[in-house]
Amino acid sequence: MKTIRDLALALQNQQMTSVRLIEEALTRIDAHRRAGGCAWISIDAQQALAAAHASDATRAAGYAPSPLAGLPVSIKDLFDMAGQVTRAGSRVLADAPPAVTDAPAVARLRAAGAILLGRTNMSEFAYSGLGLNPHYGNPCTPLDPSRVAGGSSAGAAVSVAGEMAIAALGTDTGGSIRVPAAFCGLTGFKPTAKRVPLTGAIPLSASLDSAGPLAPSVDCCAIFDAVLAGQSPSSIETSAANIKGLRLYVTHDYVGADLDRTVRSAFEAALETLSQAGAHIVHFSFPELFELNSINQQGGLVAAEAWAWHRPLIQRASAQYDPRIAANIRKGATQTAADYLDVLAGHKRLQAYARQRLYDADAWLMPTSAIAAPPLAPLINDDALFASTNALALRNARITNILNGCALTLPCQLPGTLPVGLSICGFAYSDARIIRIARAIEAVLAAR
Repeated sequence: MKTIRDLALALQNQQMTSVRLIEEALTRIDAHRRAGGCAWISIDAQQALAAAHASDATRAAGYAPSPLAGLPVSIKDLFDMAGQVTRAGSRVLADAPPAVTDAPAVARLRAAGAILLGRTNMSEFAYSGLGLNPHYGNPCTPLDPSRVAGGSSAGAAVSVAGEMAIAALGTDTGGSIRVPAAFCGLTGFKPTAKRVPLTGAIPLSASLDSAGPLAPSVDCCAIFDAVLAGQSPSSIETSAANIKGLRLYVTHDYVGADLDRTVRSAFEAALETLSQAGAHIVHFSFPELFELNSINQQGGLVAAEAWAWHRPLIQRASAQYDPRIAANIRKGATQTAADYLDVLAGHKRLQAYARQRLYDADAWLMPTSAIAAPPLAPLINDDALFASTNALALRNARITNILNGCALTLPCQLPGTLPVGLSICGFAYSDARIIRIARAIEAVLAAR
């Protein structure tokens, strides 16, 4: 799979044009849809081609605003795009007025010269880690079309894994970038929440939401993230950390429990490879994480904050919601103000424990998801199986959101197996450090 820098160099050397890249992307999208694929909710073909022509003209005049200039990018159907209705993967908002302006994250991508192809499918209102959507279809990983792509940024992941876009804009409240990236063999980055503005994006949980990229490599994520955060991609650190001597923490209690065989084998093999390369794998215990089950027993911050936003909509048009999503949102209706404050206090308590237990760690490693991508068919009509599978898919990834940290997932699967994600996690605003460590880990794993 080509990277952002590969394509940027091809454009710079006149070996490729943006128009040709977009035409090829649109051809793949058409083939995907003809085959029954549902990664996209809408495509802006004419606008994308016009933007590509303009990009080629400005490049010929000597100007390319960023490495993303002229490259095809997808946008999760959660962000405002001027002149379009933001549906958030739902039918409930179909009659909403079109957005007047782009969300800041979208505007920054446009300013960087990215060609926005269209809006990608997602779990309705971003409230699931599996990506199923009864309104627009259930995206599946291109690496095994019988298995789910993961969610909620399901279409985003498929758009990149299917080489219909070089990178995708997604959101992550409890793993919604990292889980689909893991299931689709991609790299995904959940930045520190406040680094990327979420104005103009429909919220799930304002306390936990983050916006970030799904892309082919760590470097691609770093470039995309810099644009989203309002930084110049030329300012990012491109060197990797020295793997030798890195203190990489691993716990087998909460995040290591109930791993499926594919995930466990891949994770243990990755740790052994990193150890042989000179990293110090430091095993530690974090038993306080088991408190999460009681902290979130009424749905946690996500349900409470989702209910606050959805209450008028769900009371007016509940029949138009995916029943599973509506049930999750309604959990917030049972929470009192005291319950909400208790959840906040629980998060603060876990954050304090994390500071104590990881005080000298360079990064915390964990399997991104406890399971590899599960088969789609059994999940469609079995609510209990869906709920238990969704909880297991998101269990590990949501910890970073609760700890207000950042995390990058990259592929670590063994040959001939389903994709598995390895997460490199850090505290708030350690984003640049985590990316440098991820570059080192990516290089070591690629050399196996």
